Amino acid sequence: MTTYSVPGISCDHCKRAIEGEVGQVEGVDRVEVDVAAKTVEVAGEASDAAVRAAIDEAGYEVAGVS
Repeated sequence: MTTYSVPGISCDHCKRAIEGEVGQVEGVDRVEVDVAAKTVEVAGEASDAAVRAAIDEAGYEVAGVS
């Protein structure tokens, strides 16, 4: 499980957009966006670069990873 900090998350639209993009990445088993915490949790074998690119494609910027 990898957790991405995405400060631009502010609503359910953000949640749906990010989950939609990241969910299409090969190797992602599960993606969950926490609007309140402004995080994206990703489970699976997807590459960090692919997940970051999907978040970017959704219109958001990753501030950090844990």
